[in-house]
Amino acid sequence: MSLITIDDEKCNRCGICVAECPERVIEMTGKENVPSVTEFGNDLCIECGHCVAVCPEAAFNMNIMAAEACPPRQPELFITLEQMEYHIRFRRSIRTYKKKPVPREILERLIQASQYAPTAKNLQPVCWLIIENREEVNRLGLMVIDWMRSMLNGESKPLFTEFMMKQIVGDWENGGDWICRGAPHMIVAHGPNDLPIPASESGCTIALTTLELAAPSFGLGACWGGYFNATANNYPPLRQALDLPKNHDPYGAMMIGYPTYEYHRIPLRKDPDIKWR
Repeated sequence: MSLITIDDEKCNRCGICVAECPERVIEMTGKENVPSVTEFGNDLCIECGHCVAVCPEAAFNMNIMAAEACPPRQPELFITLEQMEYHIRFRRSIRTYKKKPVPREILERLIQASQYAPTAKNLQPVCWLIIENREEVNRLGLMVIDWMRSMLNGESKPLFTEFMMKQIVGDWENGGDWICRGAPHMIVAHGPNDLPIPASESGCTIALTTLELAAPSFGLGACWGGYFNATANNYPPLRQALDLPKNHDPYGAMMIGYPTYEYHRIPLRKDPDIKWR
């Protein structure tokens, strides 16, 4: 089956698809001919869809996606430089949440948007586990505390300072929560650990970063669950409770929910350390 089909009447022979193909699997043998797949194109294509998306005449189709199935360019929805810059700077890690749960359809829409984050070779290895039930979030958070208690008792090599662990465990025992911060939901990004290239870790990190940046537009706040993910990778009981596929590792966790408070200004940050060459 042919990897691509091109509408000969629509194609204007501009060659943009050839120039933009990241794997160079499209070629043009002459200005009068339409583009075609190279000899090894079917094996090398990563199915990213750039060729379909970049064609100005919607003449390009792949066997996995047709041009008419892809949402068209809408310049009126583009974000301005000023808006994007402000959005990134105003983003805050949210650590206090309302008890109100986030509707599943909103979480699904947020995940769908994050699914467009870049991945190596377009492998799209990122899988999502959403801990939707608040009681389950608390149960898993307690497992993190149990792991810290075991480290304080000398049963395993500590990854955090003794002072920090004592503070976190003590706060939990007094009704506090440094682990999940009272968030109604926890999102875990996981992926295969046996890919030929280490694409899952970077893919999950980029996808969760995208999710965090997108969250405020949904009226949500998010924060990286560093203690949670470290425990998931080092404490078998929590790993077992997550019930991930056997060849998958958790590469990041994110608390998410409706923020309790609003922020009113942007805090200052250090100037970037830049070297030019």
